Amino acid sequence: MLKSQVIIFMLGGPGSGKGTQCERLAAKYQFQHLGMGNLLRAEASEPTRQGRQIKDIMLKGALVPSGFVLDLLNTNLLQREEAAKGFLVSGFPRELNQAKDFERVVGRPPNIVIILDCSTETMIQRLLLRGQTGHRADDHESCIRQRLETHYSLCEPVVSYYQEKNLLRNILGEEPEDAIFAKCCSVLDSLR
Repeated sequence: MLKSQVIIFMLGGPGSGKGTQCERLAAKYQFQHLGMGNLLRAEASEPTRQGRQIKDIMLKGALVPSGFVLDLLNTNLLQREEAAKGFLVSGFPRELNQAKDFERVVGRPPNIVIILDCSTETMIQRLLLRGQTGHRADDHESCIRQRLETHYSLCEPVVSYYQEKNLLRNILGEEPEDAIFAKCCSVLDSLR
């Protein structure tokens, strides 16, 4: 199960450009992009008890419980396994236990972990801009600040964990989109 698939995690704070870069990389490399935020928002829109719970948690800027996130990810990986040359997973893991649980469930770590480093101010500006287009209920300032605080408090152990395993690749997320994309491509090309 998923032993031969390339699995790449894309980390970074809210608004760092994870989704944008993963969409472009997925198109170029024929990978499947699994955006945990998108998967969770889709689940939150379901008129089920679980959907309503997830929606409430996300609107507070808090993290959805780990076990549910891992189940959702694993289900999507398995459903798309046949069609994919590999997977780009954005917004996961958000905390150290998710990283360890992923390896336990899937049987191995990801091939590589890319982190997009961005300043807090850049991420806030990007999210407020995105919020003006009205696509996301959680793109308003108080929720953004809570999401950033949650990200920073939980992200450091995850980054350290993958750094120790020599899987982490840092890319500055402040540059123009095409420059970031070129750097992401060179990381993926290095896997071949």
